[in-house]
Amino acid sequence: MSEDYRKYLDPAVLEKVAGLEVKARLVVEGFMAGRHESPYKGSSVEFAEHREYAPGDDLRRIDWKVYGKSDRFYLKEFEEETNLKAYVAVDASASMGYAGGTRISKLEYSKYAAAAILHLVQQQRDSGALIAFGSGVSNFVPPGSSSAHHRNLIETLAGLVPDGKSGIGVVFDEIASRLRQRSLVAVFSDLIDDTTGVLRGLQHMAHRGHDVILFHVMDSDELEFPFEKMTRFEGMEDMERLLLDPKAVREAYLAEVGAFRSQVMATCLASRMDYVPLDTSAPLDKALSAWLARRTGTR
Repeated sequence: MSEDYRKYLDPAVLEKVAGLEVKARLVVEGFMAGRHESPYKGSSVEFAEHREYAPGDDLRRIDWKVYGKSDRFYLKEFEEETNLKAYVAVDASASMGYAGGTRISKLEYSKYAAAAILHLVQQQRDSGALIAFGSGVSNFVPPGSSSAHHRNLIETLAGLVPDGKSGIGVVFDEIASRLRQRSLVAVFSDLIDDTTGVLRGLQHMAHRGHDVILFHVMDSDELEFPFEKMTRFEGMEDMERLLLDPKAVREAYLAEVGAFRSQVMATCLASRMDYVPLDTSAPLDKALSAWLARRTGTR
């Protein structure tokens, strides 16, 4: 890989959030109020289910009987492995490539934040997973907790590049339907798509019992609209080009952005989801540690 995946494990960010667990606010299977207790009865090594093999998994756990019938590799999971499953879903559509001034792009900012959460999950000995999406799901790395699996997660995350149109509402519906067990789902996206579809997809995930954390990632240009001179605006997902006087549209633009964010926040609150706005001009460690402190109940 040309890009060193380790750069996303920023020591400054990891040090800031050290000691704060990724606690599930709602009761999800295997993770109750932050306590590592299985919700199931019986032996701690009782067979629970199969899941498809992912690079980095222990080959000794492959169920060869299933392989003989299906010609595909599946691993056995046991009750002692049914602690928190944390899915990190990252929007890698073209609009996430925007970076104003000297800032990093929305996607790069999301990568650092996602890597920090996956690192904390791995430190808790829970299972981390990665979903990358644009118009559809482009990468899916299933849950795992081994060091090799964790490295595969971060390497896959590091390799994401912004490309293609958004299909956020459809993707959220797919995630909700695809995850069989109730899980923690952390979503990083700028939410640039049809508003109705985005809100419906968020509600679908919440209604399936998942503990959803929405990180709404925006560049400060999008939040403040600081442009002064006549400017040509080009859509990053095959949208039209517009030559505008920013001063003439700033008030209306900021009103639209504010209304949209308020609508998303209200939907999240009504469905008991966390809404976490992220501004790429703000230090990531402070934003993440503040959110994690709220979930752990610390001050």
